Amino acid sequence: MDFEPWWLIIVPVLFGLGWLAARFDFRQMLSETRALPDSYFKGLNFLLNEQPDRAIDAFVEVAKLDPETTELHFALGSLFRRRGEIERAIRVHQSLLSRGDLPLPDRENAQLALAQDFLKAGMLDRAEQGFRAVLQTRHDLEALRALVRIHESEHDWDKAIDTVQQLRARIDEPVPQLAHYHCERAQALMEARTPDFDAAAQALDAAENAVRRNGSTPASETRVRMLRARWAALRGDLESQRAHLQDVLSTAPEFSGLVAQPLLDCYAALGRAAEGLSLLREQYGRLPTLDLFNVIFRALRATEGAVPAWAFARQALRAHPSLLGLDRLLEVELAQGGGERAGRTAEAAPDVSPGGGGLPGEPLVPGADLGLLRSMIHKHTQRLDRYACGHCGFEARRYYWQCPGCNTWETYRPRRLEEIR
Repeated sequence: MDFEPWWLIIVPVLFGLGWLAARFDFRQMLSETRALPDSYFKGLNFLLNEQPDRAIDAFVEVAKLDPETTELHFALGSLFRRRGEIERAIRVHQSLLSRGDLPLPDRENAQLALAQDFLKAGMLDRAEQGFRAVLQTRHDLEALRALVRIHESEHDWDKAIDTVQQLRARIDEPVPQLAHYHCERAQALMEARTPDFDAAAQALDAAENAVRRNGSTPASETRVRMLRARWAALRGDLESQRAHLQDVLSTAPEFSGLVAQPLLDCYAALGRAAEGLSLLREQYGRLPTLDLFNVIFRALRATEGAVPAWAFARQALRAHPSLLGLDRLLEVELAQGGGERAGRTAEAAPDVSPGGGGLPGEPLVPGADLGLLRSMIHKHTQRLDRYACGHCGFEARRYYWQCPGCNTWETYRPRRLEEIR
């Protein structure tokens, strides 16, 4: 390949063009930098020096001086919300919405952010309006999910069910809590001043359908059965009530403690109390729980007397030592037998200590001493006599299908804290 002299001209020309381009870019960068307010650099400096509060104040000043900084407004609003400064976040997003020149995508973003601010502040009515304003936009799914949470918080189960149906029409997404929405609705219909049993039965049918479509869980199936038993009891159909409650023992034995007392009452109403008590004792032998122990002990104490009740307690507590169990039976003795009578019946009763060595082989401590013993034990078992959420740890004396603390469903185990620690 021959050398051409004009190639010598190309090299300096290309070098000159590169120098001019670099100089132009540098001047443009300097021009843009000079256009930025000093507060912008102050804010960056504060961030680098780990002074977030002063950095926020500086960036707020930038947003005031330059209304075109839309992204900075969004960043500030989100930051304020995360820090819990909801009023400031609301003002930032409202100021964006007040601009007439705001592009439609940014307006939708601002509307969604404002709705999230109201939701975080607990202003559910305004949050609902905000999320509804962005339905049929690219934020549709996020808005529907938020509306489900709002209706759930307000216990408006009809709206929650309707919103879930809208969500399912847009995306094939399972909603496990839908069965509980129908159960809540059925329960409200049955507990109303004027119960609507037909509507309650339809709600329970819908709950069973939701269980099948979303995948059954022991908790949701058990709740439907328990509500069907309640429905049957209110209608005077004791045999159906018994069948539904007895199904729980076989299909979800971990929930036996929740249905033990109504099942025993149902058997008693049918004139088969002994059969019901025998069934519960068999269930306790398969899967012992404190709630089941308490029901059986009280029933034995009331129907067969102190000696059989204490014999059951001795055997149960020896196999499964429990301070709560001992506390419960002492409570029953004090309430039903009285101090002096408890002392007399204990002379014939077997040893009942949790460890097997038992209360001494001599008569149980009488009267005031029995009350003192129960008082000391009860003081140490109060924190153990609770159910606990497996998600957030919220503790409660009653069983919840939805945690009052974190609002998640089916996170409570049907066992007391002493049994799961």
